[in-house]
Amino acid sequence: MTTMTRKKLNYKRGDVILAIFPDSNLLTAKLRPALIVQADNLQTGLSQVIVAMITSKMFRTNHLSRVTILLSTPEGQQSGLITDSVVMTDNLATVAASEIDRVIGSIPMTKIDMALRYTLNL
Repeated sequence: MTTMTRKKLNYKRGDVILAIFPDSNLLTAKLRPALIVQADNLQTGLSQVIVAMITSKMFRTNHLSRVTILLSTPEGQQSGLITDSVVMTDNLATVAASEIDRVIGSIPMTKIDMALRYTLNL
């Protein structure tokens, strides 16, 4: 088992991570928070994980595919985020495990799952 594979196994669904997240032009990227939405133990043989972008731009809230995380709530306090934020399940990316810096917290998946169902029409 490679180091990269072992590193990936330390992440689980609901973890808030800091990772290199691609911009929509797919030419640039930056370190930002993201939420792991991929099923645990998917075992694709690939050292990558599916994540949802997290933004601090609160004007992006109020959409059924987005979940607001407020630091004043218990879920906000366990998220590891430093400001009120929005999880954007309509902005997903597949990120190589090597591009994940670290886990900073976690978020309960109930509201996220509802937003993902809306985003993916499930």
